[in-house]
Amino acid sequence: MTIDATTTGDLPSGEVDNSARNKLVIALLLGSTFVVFLNETMMSVAIPHLMADLGVAANIAQWLTTAFLLTMAIVIPITGFLLQRMNTRPVFMLAMSVFAAGTLICAASPGIELLIFGRVIQAVGTAIMLPLLMTTVMTLVPPETRGKTMGNISIVISVAPAIGPTIGGFILANFEWRWMFILMLPIALGALALGSRKMQNVTTPRYAPLDIASVILSALGFGGLVYGLSSLGEGEQAGAAFPLWLPLVVGGVSMVAFIWRQIVLSRQDKALLDLRTFLSRNYTVSVLTMGIAMMALFGTVILLPIYTQNVLGLDTLQTGLLLLPGGLLMGLLAPSVGRLYDRIGPTKLLVPGTALVSIVLWALTRVDQHTSVWAILTGHIIISIGLALVFTPLFTAALGSVRQEMYSHGSAILGSVQQVAGAAGIALFVALMSIRTAGLAAEGVEPVSALAGGIQLAFMVGATISLFAIVTAFFVRKPEGGAPGMGGH
Repeated sequence: MTIDATTTGDLPSGEVDNSARNKLVIALLLGSTFVVFLNETMMSVAIPHLMADLGVAANIAQWLTTAFLLTMAIVIPITGFLLQRMNTRPVFMLAMSVFAAGTLICAASPGIELLIFGRVIQAVGTAIMLPLLMTTVMTLVPPETRGKTMGNISIVISVAPAIGPTIGGFILANFEWRWMFILMLPIALGALALGSRKMQNVTTPRYAPLDIASVILSALGFGGLVYGLSSLGEGEQAGAAFPLWLPLVVGGVSMVAFIWRQIVLSRQDKALLDLRTFLSRNYTVSVLTMGIAMMALFGTVILLPIYTQNVLGLDTLQTGLLLLPGGLLMGLLAPSVGRLYDRIGPTKLLVPGTALVSIVLWALTRVDQHTSVWAILTGHIIISIGLALVFTPLFTAALGSVRQEMYSHGSAILGSVQQVAGAAGIALFVALMSIRTAGLAAEGVEPVSALAGGIQLAFMVGATISLFAIVTAFFVRKPEGGAPGMGGH
């Protein structure tokens, strides 16, 4: 790995040692990212189980995932500030310590309220880890091999979702749900201990202001929008404290105010999120495509286990095994996709990838209680191939389109959009499923058929959203050079 001396601040004579150091740092970050992703994806098969075990409805249980993603979306903007003000090692220690504390709270939770709180604490640690990994890689890895390195990152990000549902299903089939966190805790503590011994500083901190008003506005904006979407699934309820549209309005107004404030503060280099990254057309298109893909993906991921367990009658372990081949295939394809990106760029990968995702989502609009498990398995494998062609090119093209000093802002914005889109997708899909299911049940449709009808509607919305990703995929280009200007690329 060749490291630019201007990046490390060392003389050429020290490059060999720096190369070994940088590889070690990236490896530690990759391993820890695998741990936090494994935690996130283990929960995907647990929602139906927890609904029954804790006696809560789907629109309450889905907050175990929505609150996690929403917290990440609120915290990730602050990581742009942290990555500028603090060095690599203390940021890593902070992230893994908080994540381990959240895991302990979840393991000790007596009910849904404290469990959601523990998930929020876990999300704070996860939110710091993701931009730390991306910013470090973009800083240390030269442009000509970034596709390959991002491909290696995609292996970790793909394998964790592949084995997470299977591990979660096995645990739920043999133990109570708390063991998902009890078993995760020593792994998290092990990653923290290893990092405390081996993690080294590879960046140079500099002064960056923290605008409290921006933090508050981002929390109100992201929180209001996602909470408003989630509340739609509850429908009209007697004695509601406020109308369902109010959180959406508060969120929308706060988001507009947040964006306006960032534009003003960026002129003084004081923005929490420097939106000048969007002056790069390629970055803007890449982030837009990522947001569309994540909205469709996360909504689908939350519905598929509900469908397989509550409609097809599979248990958690069977559901986990059903999702395993596609996830492993996504991980196996990641290095090849990264190398292809370095050779042919993103467009020839993104267009077929988004098309495959869309085709499967449209096919899922026809699922019911009579659909073959083999059809679901085939569809999940195909959509996993499509996603393998999408995520590595989008991450690499987006972050490669901004200047080096903007990497922390670029990765924070990308992460924020990714998590908000995912949370909004989950909230919207569950809301549509709940509304449609309740409507069919009121018409006298038997429960399983009513649930299948609700899931069909939600998949149809995801399929429609995915069409926009196909369109935007045609406009993503490979960045020119290592640190392009902020316009046009």
